[in-house]
Amino acid sequence: MMTRRLVQLFTGLAMYGISLAMFIRAGLGLDPWDVFHQGLANRTGLSIGVVVIAVSFLVLLLWIPLRQMPGFGTLCNAVLVGIFADVGLAFIPGVSHLAGQAGLLAGAVLLNGIASACYIGARFGPGARDGLMTGLARRTGWSVRLSRTLIEVTVLAIGWVLGGSVGVGTVVYALAIGPLVQVLLPRFMVPAAAPKAAGEPAPANC
Repeated sequence: MMTRRLVQLFTGLAMYGISLAMFIRAGLGLDPWDVFHQGLANRTGLSIGVVVIAVSFLVLLLWIPLRQMPGFGTLCNAVLVGIFADVGLAFIPGVSHLAGQAGLLAGAVLLNGIASACYIGARFGPGARDGLMTGLARRTGWSVRLSRTLIEVTVLAIGWVLGGSVGVGTVVYALAIGPLVQVLLPRFMVPAAAPKAAGEPAPANC
């Protein structure tokens, strides 16, 4: 079971980074956080992967007053998504015609949904940004939906001002990713280990 969880976690994070590269190459707009990442990358001259990693660790600092504890998956998420985003950008060419852009966008949304279901289903802890949302909701009593909306509207606005790409892809992602992950997550959710009965010997292999 642990082997499956680790493979699923690392595969999901790799696919997530590649999907970000596909969104960028499609050129039709990014999700709110990546609008922010791209805006910062444009202003600093850093690669978007480096910016994703840096922002992830800055967001983790905000977990401290929220009394959130990162999991193994949280830390892997903070590093690997940015690395694979830069790898994807190095190998995925840009497209200039609308049909190619639309196909790349559709593939990016689908891959992102599968990636999200994979790493969430591995049960190693939320990503830094998701943990910020749930931690804020828990500490303030706000709904998760309200917390997410406030955070994403804020980073989207800042990213747009900084020059991040907002477009039809931003809207498509917002409308599609929730239902897509909801459909896919049960297929990737690793079952929780059943509690061991008193006196029952531990299995030889897990």
